[in-house]
Amino acid sequence: MKHNYVSVAILCVILMLNIVFTQYMVHQYFYENYVNTIIFGTLNILLFPVAIYVYEKDNKQKA
Repeated sequence: MKHNYVSVAILCVILMLNIVFTQYMVHQYFYENYVNTIIFGTLNILLFPVAIYVYEKDNKQKA
């Protein structure tokens, strides 16, 4: 059940970026900058497969 510390750190960075992008997206939506809202929403969605890739790579490395 040991995980690679680098993978855990990368996943933490991805989580932090998700939080930052979500905050920025909500802020831009409030000020009616819809293009920025769509850009940061898309970046938020694109980070999800990256996180899955890192997690799966860590699980394969562990086995």
